[in-house]
Amino acid sequence: MSEITLPPRTPLREQLVQQMGEALLQEVMLTPKPGLVDKRNNGAHRDMNLGLFVRSIEALLSQMPRFYDLGFSTAALAPVQVLPMLRPLGLAGEAQMLRTTGGVNTHKGAIFAFGLLLAAAGRLTALQRPLAQQPLCETVSHFCRGLVQRELGGITAPRTAGERLYQQHGLTGARGEAESGFHTVRSVALPAWRRMMAKTGQKEQAQLQVLLHLMAWNADTNLAARGGMAGLHYVQQQAQGLLWQGGVQAPDGAARLYALDDALIARHLSPGGSADLLAVTLFLAAFPAGEAEWAAW
Repeated sequence: MSEITLPPRTPLREQLVQQMGEALLQEVMLTPKPGLVDKRNNGAHRDMNLGLFVRSIEALLSQMPRFYDLGFSTAALAPVQVLPMLRPLGLAGEAQMLRTTGGVNTHKGAIFAFGLLLAAAGRLTALQRPLAQQPLCETVSHFCRGLVQRELGGITAPRTAGERLYQQHGLTGARGEAESGFHTVRSVALPAWRRMMAKTGQKEQAQLQVLLHLMAWNADTNLAARGGMAGLHYVQQQAQGLLWQGGVQAPDGAARLYALDDALIARHLSPGGSADLLAVTLFLAAFPAGEAEWAAW
């Protein structure tokens, strides 16, 4: 293991973890979020509330630096070798989350996404590459190369909702998004964020508009697991309709969001995958766009 170096405990490391925590906190506090836990209500959830999410985020802050450390210390290894080493850290983070929440899954998707992003940041730092959106996302993609096919492609008797949705409908969920280097975030969410911030400078409005874009175009497996493909398509069509009418900037944009929140709650639909991608978007928005850093592979 002589290739592995120990990571320094630097202000950058702590800053990145704090940035992650702020992104997660901004996401959960954003209101109104249709079908999701926010300051207005608990969304389509009977076992979750705002306080539970805040406690979960606080608990994760002590776990997530380990992902950065591993990304830094394994920078000399091929990226595909890193993912199996990250898994025990993810399981430890999930265990801490479940202890904090009394067994409620508040942030499993976020642990997966941000664990990869923090590991990517550690790797790029060790390789003395700039931290920017493009190299961070592409590093995640290289960590996860072949992940969907390995974990979902050969299954004949699906045991989980994710396996069933892939087999029946080809939905790849969080694995596919990570393997693509957060393609939906880069192609849909971040451009929407930049447009709204340039136009209005209002962060909360921009966040809500980004969420609508994600709900409109993300193949959210949370929705498909709860409401089937009909539920997923319903949410996508409703969000697209709101965007065609101006989204949050429409004269009745807020009222329409509240109405959609009520409709999703009535249908027991929660776009949790899009909520995770919103947090990823807010995290990445703090970095410059950058260019591909092929030397990182």
